[in-house]
Amino acid sequence: MIRPATPDDVPAIIDMIRGLAEYEKALDKVETTAEQLHDALFGAEPAVFCHIATDGETVTGFALWFVSYSTWLGKHGIHLEDLFVHPDHRGSGYGKQLLVELARICVERGYGRFEWSVLDWNTPSIEFYRSLGAESLDEWVMYRLTGSALEKLAAAEGR
Repeated sequence: MIRPATPDDVPAIIDMIRGLAEYEKALDKVETTAEQLHDALFGAEPAVFCHIATDGETVTGFALWFVSYSTWLGKHGIHLEDLFVHPDHRGSGYGKQLLVELARICVERGYGRFEWSVLDWNTPSIEFYRSLGAESLDEWVMYRLTGSALEKLAAAEGR
């Protein structure tokens, strides 16, 4: 079953974020606390959303996403930030069910895109996404500012 996350799911989501980071060899990069995640998902004006996959009472996976916007299409879209299924539940269709639900939301709301990123070494995920008809955007390169580089740019004078 796929359903929107509830505040009671926050501990399980935090555990899955850590599981995803461990899989991506970046567990030491996770700083998110349960309180931060709760505020982001369930605060006064949430800008990030989450769906949960379950098998009975067991949480098997999650998809955390936010609304994006394409100036070229003139439409909103969904950007999938994280998709994770517990290793012992992989291959059972939970990841696909989560993606189907987000695709359904896109179509229902008239959104024009459903996008996400995947690490270039993550062959199982890349093959899975391609099997669904997703295409890689090889000509686009993602950039990121964090830490001191972000602080330095924020402090720069606009010239």
